[in-house]
Amino acid sequence: VLAAWQRPYLNIFKHFRVEEWKRSAKEGDVAALTDTRLKGTIYRIRGSNPASSYLQLPRAGTQSLGLTGRYLYLLFRPLPHKHFLVHLDVTTEENQVVRISFSNLFKEFKSTATWLQFPFVCGAASEGTAWRAASRAAPTDVRWTCLVLDLHSILALYLSRRYSHLRAVKLCSNLLVKNLCTSDLLFEPGVTLAEAQLGDLSCREVAPMPRELAFPVPKGKKWHDLYDYIRY
Repeated sequence: VLAAWQRPYLNIFKHFRVEEWKRSAKEGDVAALTDTRLKGTIYRIRGSNPASSYLQLPRAGTQSLGLTGRYLYLLFRPLPHKHFLVHLDVTTEENQVVRISFSNLFKEFKSTATWLQFPFVCGAASEGTAWRAASRAAPTDVRWTCLVLDLHSILALYLSRRYSHLRAVKLCSNLLVKNLCTSDLLFEPGVTLAEAQLGDLSCREVAPMPRELAFPVPKGKKWHDLYDYIRY
């Protein structure tokens, strides 16, 4: 059960005050920028190879974020013509640390008892083939993406392990990131509160995207025409 301070969701960047760099660490070319289209601060992480620049939470490897939400939301955009890499360290109920990584560098899915590597295909949201085997740089027109990872299911499916909590996150170059969040709720972008209540989504544990995690949608436009939503 989610601790009270993590309900209904936890905005990781806000809670850990990423911009102060006291509880988070950065290495290499990491910059905070104001994005006028997204109406807020984003972080740009870039470098000649993915491991050279990164944003890491928590600051020290000996610490743990201790976030128990089932779903991890990453609002990000790979930099065009580049490769990016993201590492998530999660802890199982048996106290085993498992690293879940995804990147457009990986050619195929690989798994060991302590490491799951998923190849990521940029812009494949509509085809539902984000994890298909491939290794290619992000395209020019790569979109801002809301990636939702069901950590509970990923561990159960691939390692027959029970998920306990998110220990650490390492966002490596080359990408832009707006936010990270954990929750036990499944947030659907482009759905309003009224629509959620009308469609009885609440009984399926589906909720509209909280404002601080949402991408802006100009009048007359649809969310899915502007952004990618990938759920895994």
